[in-house]
Amino acid sequence: MKALSITNEDVTREALLKMAHRIPGAWTGIKIAAMLLILDGWKSSQTARLFELSRWSMVKWIHRTNDEGTAGLKNKRRLGRPCRLDKKVLEELEKALEEKPEKFGLKRKRWDGIVVVEYLERFHGVRLKVRQAQRWIRRLGFTLQRPVHKYVQATSEGVEEFRETIKKTPGDQG
Repeated sequence: MKALSITNEDVTREALLKMAHRIPGAWTGIKIAAMLLILDGWKSSQTARLFELSRWSMVKWIHRTNDEGTAGLKNKRRLGRPCRLDKKVLEELEKALEEKPEKFGLKRKRWDGIVVVEYLERFHGVRLKVRQAQRWIRRLGFTLQRPVHKYVQATSEGVEEFRETIKKTPGDQG
């Protein structure tokens, strides 16, 4: 009897692991599968390679399983401050970043952290620090660019008047 194999080209290890990131609880299943492989004698580095994890992640999973038993495999709720920018605000910010700041009444030519802070506060009532605004610019796929400086060129206007007003003082020219 011939061994079964997956012939669909869309089903790859990368696609399955991306799917595991999207589906709640899928990583718990992957942790269980990894621990089953460890119990069958696989090395932690082999198992980590199979699931495209860092070796250190696998070591932490094994230690947590040893300390807490099967309860250590469940995903724990992660604490932290909730994001100040909801999905709607992020979408509007992304659209705004595609336009010039002048369109929104901001007196700048390019977007930077300061301008994003001003935009969010004025239009969405959200207060962020400049560094956090810069991070959001990057997360949305945009890059920060240095401002363009224009140097003022001298003109010949007023040169003759200036020359006439200057007096040469007599002195040693030695």
